[in-house]
This record gives sequence, structure tokens and C-alpha cells, in this order.
Amino acid sequence: MNIIEKTDEELLAIANPFWNDLVKYSNNKNYGAFTRNFSEEMLRGANEIEMGKQFARSKLTKGLEKDPEYLGMIRRGEHVSVLFKQTNKNMDGEYLGRLVLGYDEEGEVKIFGATIF
Repeated sequence: MNIIEKTDEELLAIANPFWNDLVKYSNNKNYGAFTRNFSEEMLRGANEIEMGKQFARSKLTKGLEKDPEYLGMIRRGEHVSVLFKQTNKNMDGEYLGRLVLGYDEEGEVKIFGATIF
């Protein structure tokens, strides 16, 4: 099955816990737990030293609020981007969170991209 064939409800049942974990472990600066649901491809690009620097320098990656607002999904190819409106208790305004999901080589749903801006 291609992930884009899943219903919105099925995808949100996967995406919400993944995103909530990313928020929690980003706030805690816990690299190991932050990357635990990453695909192998994503892990290769997520250098621990560079991510540590990002956690240390970025105000946005600390203070993320729980329970972001779901905005929608974009289905393309073999991946689904799930979009969230995210807030931060230390910074004014709203931010866009994007979580890219797909199947890995073992047939498990993994994170292929995660950004906030």
C-alpha cells in the first residue's frame, strides 16, 4: 500500500504522536529520542553534531507548545506532508510545522522530513 492511499484519519493517528514526540524531545534537547522515528534516509541527513548546534542556537526549537492545530495534508508520490500550526511559549506568532511520512524498506511508517518555520 502507498501511504497516500491512507485516509486522513489513519494518517493523523500516526502523525499526531510522531509530531508530539518531536515537540517534546526538541524542547528537552534529546537528540536520541527526537530521531527515533526517522527513516534511515532521514537519519543519514540528521547529523547529531549539527542537530545539537541547532537545538542550542534556535529559540524556536525550545518552548514549543503542546497540541498544535492540524492544518491539512499534501499527498505526493510516496509521501504525505502533514501540516500543523505550531506556537512557542517564548516567541510571538504562529509557525508552520511540516511532517513528511512514508514507508521505509521494512514497510513501517517513518519520518522522512520534519521542519518548522
